[in-house]
Amino acid sequence: MGVTGPIRVVVAKPGLDGHDRGAKVIARALRDAGMEVIYTGLHQTPEQIVDTAIQEDADAIGLSILSGAHNTLFARVLELLKERDAEDIKVFGGGIIPEDDIPPLKEKGVAAIFTPGATTASIVEWVNAHVRQPAEA
Repeated sequence: MGVTGPIRVVVAKPGLDGHDRGAKVIARALRDAGMEVIYTGLHQTPEQIVDTAIQEDADAIGLSILSGAHNTLFARVLELLKERDAEDIKVFGGGIIPEDDIPPLKEKGVAAIFTPGATTASIVEWVNAHVRQPAEA
């Protein structure tokens, strides 16, 4: 382990959703909190997102999904991380995600979901508390 330096987070907009204001707000909040943020832009495939996270040596991926394709897109990102032996990269996300879909997403490996109304401070606090933390015994 012994990783030092700022937490590195890839913020991504997967799929066809063209609304990125929330993702940009989160990216800026994480950056202002001292993290290194790589924003991938709109219309990214899960493959592009995972490639970026691995190339950038990211500690986490934050997905912003408003399109309703959260079950498919989160699952694909997690699957690709596993295939690429990069499951140490934590995946969290936010957007328009129904409450009933959150427990199954967490069971698949999504570390946290932030729905509308979540504050930037709560997201920054969560990333600081949960990224790069050793697994509990």
